[in-house]
Amino acid sequence: MGAGNIGSALARLAVAAGLDVVLSNSRGPESLAPFAAELGKGARAVTSEEAAQVGDLVVVTVPLRAYAQIPAVALAGKVVIDTMNYYPERDDRISELDSGELTSSALVQRHLTNSQVIKAFNNIDFLRLFTSARPTGAPDRSALPVAGDDPVAKAQAVELLDALGYDVVDIGALADSWRSEPGTPVYVEPYTATRPEGLDEKEMGRWFFETPGVPVSADEVKRLTGTAVRRPAGDACATLARD
Repeated sequence: MGAGNIGSALARLAVAAGLDVVLSNSRGPESLAPFAAELGKGARAVTSEEAAQVGDLVVVTVPLRAYAQIPAVALAGKVVIDTMNYYPERDDRISELDSGELTSSALVQRHLTNSQVIKAFNNIDFLRLFTSARPTGAPDRSALPVAGDDPVAKAQAVELLDALGYDVVDIGALADSWRSEPGTPVYVEPYTATRPEGLDEKEMGRWFFETPGVPVSADEVKRLTGTAVRRPAGDACATLARD
């Protein structure tokens, strides 16, 4: 649900892994028909309601400001993978997040009362997400953090990440998912090569799209998430990558 940068990268990885993919967005399946055709016979475009109903695992990758529009009834009983991050400059201020009462994924879980929400794919930019995927056992395979309250749902998410090309580090419950949010040590930068200085905007764009990612091992992800210090949500302004 959502076919922007992250959603499109995940769809490409899933089709390459031999999975069937259904795509949806707020504009309707007609707007996604060309992309579905590009992906091939393993993909089709549907309405959001149909995506919610037919998906074994449902990835929700929309701007967080739209979380209340996610169809909670249709997603009842489903495992929902939440890739969303809180960017106040885009999403406006959300009091429960600013106060630290909830993490963004706990907010989504509160809305999706009868679903099992898992936080994943939120700490890597869309280009590196696609290009850094590697087969199981590859020496340069990267790991991504995952958080969730339901162990069965988390196991299903781990299986999906493995199929798509990533090892997994379990960072705890949804209340702990702040450890992979914007501004934390594991967010985006570890997977990205050192940015050259002195580039203009056009040169920086070329560098971003042409530069391979940096492998980040499970041990390194554990170290980075373990050293995270919780700050007020939305403090970080980096919006590379994203929804």
